[in-house]
Amino acid sequence: MSLKESDLQKLYQILGYQFQQPTHLKTALTHRSAGNPNNERLEFLGDALLSLIIGEFLFQRFPKAKEGQLTRLRASLVKGETLAEIALELELGQYLRLGMGELRSGGWRRNSTLADAVEAIIGAIYIDSDLFHCRKVVLAWFETRLSSLSISTIEKDPKTRLQEHLQARQQPLPDYQVLKMEGPPHNQHFEVKCQVVGLKATIGSGESRRRAEQAAAEKALKLLKKHTKFHKKG
Repeated sequence: MSLKESDLQKLYQILGYQFQQPTHLKTALTHRSAGNPNNERLEFLGDALLSLIIGEFLFQRFPKAKEGQLTRLRASLVKGETLAEIALELELGQYLRLGMGELRSGGWRRNSTLADAVEAIIGAIYIDSDLFHCRKVVLAWFETRLSSLSISTIEKDPKTRLQEHLQARQQPLPDYQVLKMEGPPHNQHFEVKCQVVGLKATIGSGESRRRAEQAAAEKALKLLKKHTKFHKKG
């Protein structure tokens, strides 16, 4: 779609930032399916900036936190699912510039596309201004999530928790196998099987192998919990 001046002004208000050069924002909203220039390079830059901004905030907010705790907190904030949620809150889907194929397949509501757009806009804000203004905007987007953070409530990811659970009991580590991989490189879908000795295999799916493995591990953890309760009752 072609962004009108009225669209840009509305989006500036939503983002909380007025672009000096609107072409930066237009590029950030352009998916590669729509041609060049697109947002892939800005996405790369925005990813690095986001990690820095959130990492710096956490470092200052939790002076007694250990590296592992800070890493897990940051990962929970910069992961694709969180960025897609922010994109929906900012109503970015309606402003994305997509090729016809992506439009027909509903690319404007795909989590990976939305998350990429958020990172690209962060990169665009940085090159349009500076780190100070970029940090201010990003922290405003994350304000609600950052205010509710707690070191005590953050959990390790499912794969790590499953591995540590099995290691603590001197049991074999889980075996992950990719059952299915479909779609083009920019829109892949994975199905992964997680096999834990003594349990029924679990299957997880996601937009990357890692996400599919995490989903399968989460299901395995739930089975382990039920299995443990059953034996305690017995």
